[in-house]
Amino acid sequence: MITVTAPVWLWTEGKGTWHFLTIPPEQAMEIRLLATAAGPRRGFGSVRVAATIGSVTWQTSIFPQKSGGYILPIKAAVRRQAGVAAGEEVEVTLDLA
Repeated sequence: MITVTAPVWLWTEGKGTWHFLTIPPEQAMEIRLLATAAGPRRGFGSVRVAATIGSVTWQTSIFPQKSGGYILPIKAAVRRQAGVAAGEEVEVTLDLA
């Protein structure tokens, strides 16, 4: 399990608005090592995870960035249940699936 504390941010390019949390390159390196041991990655180099904010857990994928980190999408239903919004710093636990 990997724990990340970071702010939720908005991506507003294209259709709709998406909320993400950035996983820093230092923690991304650990994710890459664990993901490589688990087998081949999914499309775009994504990694399946169970993500938890507070008492809310959901299945999703994290996506690599050119900077070396990953981004975690946080869908509206999860944000509502966890009570988080853009600009707020949250702690998320990732368990590679």
